Amino acid sequence: MTKREAYVQKMHARIDEWSADIDRLEAKARAAEADMKIEYERQLERMREQRAQARVKLEELQGASEAAWESVRAGFESAWESLSKGFRDAADKFR
Repeated sequence: MTKREAYVQKMHARIDEWSADIDRLEAKARAAEADMKIEYERQLERMREQRAQARVKLEELQGASEAAWESVRAGFESAWESLSKGFRDAADKFR
């Protein structure tokens, strides 16, 4: 396995972790009282958007040529940090 393939697999695993977090928080939202459900749903939607954006960025990374790989990866990591922060911020609203 190349370094590139390992990196892509690692990022897929992180997105899978986000999906598990969303599933867990959706269950919590279903059990919440009506007034909290609205806020939970708002935060869940934000988390889903962050996950979708992360998937798009990962697809861009996977499609990069060998020559552009390092440059695209640097851009991906910057975007990932921003998306991760947004995801964590939304998840923290449940705590």
